[in-house]
Amino acid sequence: MTIKNGIRGLGLVSAAILAFAATPGLAGDLTIVGWGGATQDGQREAYFKPFAAKEGIKVLEDSWDGGYGVLQSKVNAGNPNWDVVQVESEELVLGCADGIYEKLDWAQIGPKEDFLEESVSDCGIGTLTSGTGLAYDSAKWPDGPKSWADFWDLKKYPGKRALRKGPKYTLEFALMGDGVPADKVYEVLATPEGVDRAFKKLEELGPNLIWWEAGAQPIQYLASGEVAMSAAYNGRVSNVNAKEGKKFVFVWPGNVVATDSWVILKGSANKEAAQKAIAFMSQPENQAKMPKYVAYGITNKKAAAEVPPELEKNLPTNVENLKGALPLGVEFWIDNNESLTQRFNAWLATR
Repeated sequence: MTIKNGIRGLGLVSAAILAFAATPGLAGDLTIVGWGGATQDGQREAYFKPFAAKEGIKVLEDSWDGGYGVLQSKVNAGNPNWDVVQVESEELVLGCADGIYEKLDWAQIGPKEDFLEESVSDCGIGTLTSGTGLAYDSAKWPDGPKSWADFWDLKKYPGKRALRKGPKYTLEFALMGDGVPADKVYEVLATPEGVDRAFKKLEELGPNLIWWEAGAQPIQYLASGEVAMSAAYNGRVSNVNAKEGKKFVFVWPGNVVATDSWVILKGSANKEAAQKAIAFMSQPENQAKMPKYVAYGITNKKAAAEVPPELEKNLPTNVENLKGALPLGVEFWIDNNESLTQRFNAWLATR
């Protein structure tokens, strides 16, 4: 089965292409594609620039908002202009099955046992673990919402809410807002009655609900006061607090935890350089640098052991932060994304 609609977002996002100076030493310029924002800013400093300098090649950047069809189109057209791409869990599994990624040379990367189990694949390697959960501004509410049930409590916490435009995450949050425990969400969502229940719960927010499509938007909505609370990526919340002195809070219970991976698109003209780049970005001494730029978990276990406690406490992989968290149901979304996206879009069109 293939997914025709976006997984994290709704398609390609325009981005400036950045080049890092070096004397070309391999076949051509290597293009690495991330998700933009604070994460890609950190990747640039921890990975892209040092790799370009080490190997003597030029590294170009682009960013995107997801959409498996985008990757399929590039590969099917031949000679894709992207080499290394950061993909979500479903995109990794589907692309590996469909043969649109190159197989990784794990001999260059290191022992598979050095990495979290969910990060190891023939076609990709996990690069970060993120949390998507409820966020609000504590400057507005010192005693703010603590659960998805509170997200739906318009009397106690009046104001607009924002959710990501799509069924993934949104339906999980709706069920948790309706009282379903995190560890039972996919059991309920796997039934027609559970899907109906989730959409019925969304109806309760009525005109108080708005949608976002890119990770920067919920932060902008919170900062402007356009929404009272929003689903957001934990790294975005931590970053705006650190850089702009905001007092946004990320609610860990009920957040959905997911792992992104690096892949190489099939037919890459720079396969050798791409393999080297992925190996470089996966080494413990390099991965260990990332949490100082953005509060996402890292997948190399040796690197995780090197993260200072004051940074580790803010990661989705912290033991305390995992309490009440919901691991993303990758297989569920591979099986159901197309049908649920169709239903979501039809439902949204009637609002």
